Amino acid sequence: MAEPIRRPVVVMTAGGLNPTIVVQHLARSGHDVHVLLEDPEGKGEITRRRARKLGWTAALGQLGTMVAARLLRRLADRRVAELLSLHSLERDLPKTIPIHPVTSINAADTTDLVEKIQPGAILLVSTRLMSERQIAAMPCPVINLHAGINPHYRGQMGGYWSLRENDAQNFGATLHLVDAGTDTGGTLYEVRTRPARTDFISTYPLLLTISALEITRHSIEDALHGRLSPKVPQGPSALRFPPTLWSWIWCGITRRIW
Repeated sequence: MAEPIRRPVVVMTAGGLNPTIVVQHLARSGHDVHVLLEDPEGKGEITRRRARKLGWTAALGQLGTMVAARLLRRLADRRVAELLSLHSLERDLPKTIPIHPVTSINAADTTDLVEKIQPGAILLVSTRLMSERQIAAMPCPVINLHAGINPHYRGQMGGYWSLRENDAQNFGATLHLVDAGTDTGGTLYEVRTRPARTDFISTYPLLLTISALEITRHSIEDALHGRLSPKVPQGPSALRFPPTLWSWIWCGITRRIW
């Protein structure tokens, strides 16, 4: 017998507009959604981790792009408002959604909350990586909404990189199971779309999240009803990071890919 659709769904996130609209969509679809809101990672922590992997020059250049993208969000407000209006989405969570603050999705308090809520599915949207130990402790499938097509655009800013690599047909998003790697779990669904001329690095993630709302719902409902059918992602695999500030500006000026 299939699991009842009213079994709770836990969305884990560090906050922001993208997870907000995902939670809205799931709630409007009739799901009992609980939000576990983790403390976001600091930029210093992220930069040090990248420096250990890529070197300080690349890490600081990527930090510059992250800061610039945040500053440019004000320039993106018109496009953001247009997208939200077009899809009848709000900037705030419904007041009926329970929000549970946690220090990290990998913390013991998260495990305790999940045990108490007893969800039928867990969705990650804009979080730190879940540890292998924590994945094993979860009582149900853990799914990630990734703004990129796996495996070639794993990591961050997959939409931007697809355009930069002359691969606009793979400007899209992936729903996949979470494993110990970075966006390496089995693919559940993919969706592809096209950015408008007014889209740029600060609006690509929102556009991709909106495009993926329905496949996100399908993934959650598949998990609730025990019908997940993950597929091994095919093709070359590459882990992506934000572009360095100077390469982002160069590409914007020379190729109009911002």
